[in-house]
Amino acid sequence: ISLSDLLTPAEEIQKRLRGAAIGDFVVCIYNPSSRKRKDYLKKACAILLEYRNPDTVCGLVSQIGRQGQRMEILTLNQLKDRETDMFTTVFIGNSRTRKIGKYMVTPRGYRLTKMSGEEERQG
Repeated sequence: ISLSDLLTPAEEIQKRLRGAAIGDFVVCIYNPSSRKRKDYLKKACAILLEYRNPDTVCGLVSQIGRQGQRMEILTLNQLKDRETDMFTTVFIGNSRTRKIGKYMVTPRGYRLTKMSGEEERQG
């Protein structure tokens, strides 16, 4: 979902965010902010928080595939106050997404079991 409202009305973007949140979809947000749209990610998080747990696992990746690529895993509650730019891609997990090591993982129907503090894929 792009948060840029240059070609898509803000109401349509909000409708898409609500639909994804209600459907418990993993969401990927690009164009999360710009100089003119500094608070758009915060507004998007507010919509998602109407339907999602504040502890939902999220990720930020900036400069993907470029020199200086950076990754961070945080909660939806933390994400709402984070500054981003046009070179940041935001990943918002669903109700089953977990942090495993330095990654966010959303199982695709596999049973997860606990083994020595880490989750392991079974099946």
